[in-house]
Amino acid sequence: MLAQLAGLTMIIIATVVFLYYTIWTLFMPFVDENIELHNFFPPRVWAIRIPMIIILVGIAVVGSFLSMVMIKSAQKKRAKQALAAGKKKA
Repeated sequence: MLAQLAGLTMIIIATVVFLYYTIWTLFMPFVDENIELHNFFPPRVWAIRIPMIIILVGIAVVGSFLSMVMIKSAQKKRAKQALAAGKKKA
């Protein structure tokens, strides 16, 4: 039940963000500048900056995760090799 609620919440949030971004980038350039609706949206330059920041942060997080996994894997491999070398000598 909790997983379904979490899934529904994520779908609703994703839908709202998608609709907001779509209205901001596709429809607001055609709306007159002096209409109050423009107060609900940041300047259009942020329509490119925000996704780029999200992409760069995502790449950094994924790259950091992969490098941590590779480092730990190499450490385990060296430990196994050291243990095997120690058993050979004994």
